[in-house]
Amino acid sequence: MGKVYYVSKNVGLGMLVLAGSALVTIVALSIAYHKERAKNQGKPGDGSDTSTPTPPTTPFTPKEPWDYYRLPDALIPHSYNVVLRPWLEPNADGIYIFTGRSAVVFRCVKKTNLIIIHSNKLNLTTFLGHHAKLEGLGEFTVPEIQRTWLVVKTTYLVIQLQSSLTVGRSYKLHTEFKGELADDLEGFYRSEYMDNGVKKVVATSQMQATYARKTFPCFDEPAMKAIFNVTIIHTRDTVALSNGKEKGSSDIEIDDRPVTVTTFEPTERMSTYLLAFIVSDFICIQSNQGNLLVRIWAQRKAIADGQGDYALNVTRPILQFYERYYNTTYPLSKSDQVALPDFNAGAMENWGLVTYRETALLYDPMLSSTGNKERVTTVISHELAHMWFGNLVTVRWWNDLWLNEGFASYVEYLGADHAEPTWDIKDHIILYDIQKVFAVDALVSSHPLSRREEEVNNPAEISEMFNTISYNKGAAVLRMLSEFLTEPVFAKGLSSYLNTFAFGNTVYTDLWDHLQKAVEDTPGLNIPHSIHDIMNHWTLQMGFPVVTIDTRTGNVTQKHFLLDPESKLDRPSQFNYTWFVPIKWMKNGVQQQQYWLLKKTDTRSPMTASGEEWLLANTNVSGYFRVNYDLENWDRLLSLLETNHQALSVINRAQIMDDAFNLARAKIISTTLALKTTKYLSKERNYIPWESALRNLNYYILMFERTEVYGALQAYLKKQVKPLFEYFKTLTDTWTKIPTGHTEQYNQINAMWLACKVGVEGCRELIKSWYSQWMMNPSLNLIHPNLKGTVYCLAIAFGDVEEWDFAWGMFQNATLASEASRLRSAMACTKTPWLLNRYLEYTLDPTKIRKQDATSTIQTIAGNVVGMPLAWNFVRAKWSYIFQQYGSGSFSFSGLISGVTKRFSTEFELQELKKFKEDNLHAGFGSATLALEQAIEKTTANMKWVTENKAEVLKWCTEEAR
Repeated sequence: MGKVYYVSKNVGLGMLVLAGSALVTIVALSIAYHKERAKNQGKPGDGSDTSTPTPPTTPFTPKEPWDYYRLPDALIPHSYNVVLRPWLEPNADGIYIFTGRSAVVFRCVKKTNLIIIHSNKLNLTTFLGHHAKLEGLGEFTVPEIQRTWLVVKTTYLVIQLQSSLTVGRSYKLHTEFKGELADDLEGFYRSEYMDNGVKKVVATSQMQATYARKTFPCFDEPAMKAIFNVTIIHTRDTVALSNGKEKGSSDIEIDDRPVTVTTFEPTERMSTYLLAFIVSDFICIQSNQGNLLVRIWAQRKAIADGQGDYALNVTRPILQFYERYYNTTYPLSKSDQVALPDFNAGAMENWGLVTYRETALLYDPMLSSTGNKERVTTVISHELAHMWFGNLVTVRWWNDLWLNEGFASYVEYLGADHAEPTWDIKDHIILYDIQKVFAVDALVSSHPLSRREEEVNNPAEISEMFNTISYNKGAAVLRMLSEFLTEPVFAKGLSSYLNTFAFGNTVYTDLWDHLQKAVEDTPGLNIPHSIHDIMNHWTLQMGFPVVTIDTRTGNVTQKHFLLDPESKLDRPSQFNYTWFVPIKWMKNGVQQQQYWLLKKTDTRSPMTASGEEWLLANTNVSGYFRVNYDLENWDRLLSLLETNHQALSVINRAQIMDDAFNLARAKIISTTLALKTTKYLSKERNYIPWESALRNLNYYILMFERTEVYGALQAYLKKQVKPLFEYFKTLTDTWTKIPTGHTEQYNQINAMWLACKVGVEGCRELIKSWYSQWMMNPSLNLIHPNLKGTVYCLAIAFGDVEEWDFAWGMFQNATLASEASRLRSAMACTKTPWLLNRYLEYTLDPTKIRKQDATSTIQTIAGNVVGMPLAWNFVRAKWSYIFQQYGSGSFSFSGLISGVTKRFSTEFELQELKKFKEDNLHAGFGSATLALEQAIEKTTANMKWVTENKAEVLKWCTEEAR
């Protein structure tokens, strides 16, 4: 039963009058939708709609204002009144629809006789033959509408007037419309789930980046901020949510149907992509301290089972941390967070109504793992960081997306650390952001953090910006900036920036201005150049340097680091690929004064060592660069790892291995030297170094798992991991307990996974016995949540159809989203080809695998050495369908190409990849366009590397495994 809001009689009557005038038309709009949904483009002047034309084969040259993807700058919106009615039951034609009306108030700032506003896949009601109605605010004559039409390519409603609008005056544009409440996870869409055998439908939204225009006609660009007044009409057994707090509700009847009309407080001035609406029968838990209401919404059973409690408990501390960090009060009166059954992204920072995948918000203390808990904490922290950085102050255009997402990706660690201080989570940025993005930013197909505006125009190009560079490199570079400024100075500049531009839009240089002012106001803080000069080198050119230190002479050089040094670099740099590099370093364990490398070569640096002295640069990986040394210093560091590895921090132990393996791939040092950095691992017990090693060694597994090298590599890894496996066996009293430390729990998973994979005695038998016990009694699963993902995957890999079918049955009946996710991933681990092919077919059936999980499931199957060729053939055969369903705007779609091709390392595979590109140019690749270029580049590099290193790796592993 939905929540009913009671209001005073006078307010209620007023609402009824307001609603009555708005609703008559809405009801009239709810006619059969299918007859019109393909009609979304009209010929200028004829008032009719036509179907989408076939894409032209010749390049298109914009000529008219409506040919450009960017809005003209003649009109500025002030506010919207939006009334929406989603229908949670299909109409007579089996289609779910929503109906609505909108009135936008805008001001004319440049003379024009055109109103160009975004509208996509909406069927617009006509007023006297036109798609809209215009009125003026004030005593003046309003130009007559001459003609209106819709443009599919640029998703516009174009209104041509008989005369020009008057500069300085405000107008109101009325539209009435109908759209499909589809299951495409875009705009205003439909999510479904089963509750005790009954199908439930949720109407929910995802507006970022260009989907608000699918919900109502609007000026759908981030700089076009406005105030939104929202009214939602819904059935009485549901509750409606939007960005603002509920202002009131009334129960009325429309066409003998009982409905509730819910109105919301006006939003703050904000961008269209932050708007959100939800109609569901969800329930919530809440806390209310001071003037701030915090609520967690989810399916009734999830809330009843306490799965929202943890999210509620960490939300307020994180919000309070950011208020202090930004020195700016949370700008809204409430914070709603909602777990959705179907959601394409991980989460979305809609202002005041944050939406999440269920796995990113819900946590069961008995059934969820430590990893699930950390994910909930960090995702909440990321989204709440946006309430200020992104929502209160917003980038002017999507070319600067990195500023929004990179910033949130950095400070999420600070917020999460405040909520869970015992986790030491700030160190994890090394693994999850810095090392991750190094792999992408070392390709010639990378791109700068901040691209030119003209490079980011259409929706596919905008979606492509939601990538590893924007999120992870953005985080790494901002962390480096904070490190050399110090956190207090960094936070002071942020506070000034946020308070100055509150409710407005900026470009990245505005942040540099305010950080520079903070520097100038801090006595004793010396940096060699202005913030602009230093940071422009990191944001306006792609890539990063490798800094080479000759400790014998103090000679220090920098060079653009490329994984394949022979690849052709087509993108020029105004800075000639040099950077201003802040280097923190230590000598014999003693931290030294920070050194700045300001040119290609410095022959007089203080970084020298002799005899037994060792030198380590980039301590705690505070800078975004790799480090190479002379061979003598490398030998001293290797000796230190062997004899006293704890003399180095866990972060720097991870860094040494990651740098060495990647320097070897770039032919800067030998592969043997890189492999030597792992010899000490038999003594290592910490998670971060092990995780770094496994990620790098996984490249060797990917490249050699189909060759004779794999046997020797497996034997070497078995020798290294066996002591770790035995350590955890003892620590956990023969696997009956779980380690107490947060990262120790992660490393137990690593130990078990690798030990089973390489055949450490006793491991596989343990896994099989746990899974068999569960199969014998499905209602009693004694496997610890931390180990479930590993146990499920390995047991299914070691088993056959019986183990797979059991997992499928448990997946279908799972009531906890994180458990369903574990099982979904584990089923991709089977070594039985026909099971994998059947599973691939399931990914195209949303009744079996949700649309939000389809591409990631295909990627997981491709991660299996048996599944890789099956997944590749499947993607090629089904490309047109997959691209149509997921490719136009999915944030995760680019991962499909990179995931399916990550093992490619032969000439045959390269030619197949190139042919795939050629064969599908007509269909396009959408947000996977860059990923495809990177896949070709990576495959070429992999081929060279395997050819040059196969014999050396085989020889070394054979000798070391003895």
